[in-house]
Amino acid sequence: MSKNNFNETDLKPWLKRVSELSLENVKSEIGGPFAALVIKDGVLIAEGTNRVLVDQDPTAHAEVVAIRNACKALGSFQLDGCVLISSCEPCPMCLGAIYWARPSKVYFCNTREEAAEIGFDDDLIYTEINLDPIERKIPFIPIRFEGAKTAFNAWKEKMDKTQY
Repeated sequence: MSKNNFNETDLKPWLKRVSELSLENVKSEIGGPFAALVIKDGVLIAEGTNRVLVDQDPTAHAEVVAIRNACKALGSFQLDGCVLISSCEPCPMCLGAIYWARPSKVYFCNTREEAAEIGFDDDLIYTEINLDPIERKIPFIPIRFEGAKTAFNAWKEKMDKTQY
């Protein structure tokens, strides 16, 4: 069995660690009660906690921080062969980051409904994603500009680009 195919017993130490980090984060007032780990071949590659308050950065969610730390540690922009363990079901932003990072699997403890019960409600974002951009609460307005496609065309024509 691969070291990334955990059974419940294998997960216990990682679940304990992610839970401890979540609680430490609440007590330290760094951010919300969220933490994440990146594991590869049974080895902890990186940790991350929610740093929204301390960094004054709304994107500093635990999963994003863990992904950034793991990618630096691995020297890669993807998490091939890695598992992400989160203290909570990832929000839409983190879900997007996870798909871009491409770990092989994600385990999470608390659900998004349980997060909503303590004030972290992502339902608005899930609803907004499905709306036409102009119908969203914050209108997203497409606008054409003559030079806007210059970089897109350069990328399209670039022969030695790294696809991701």
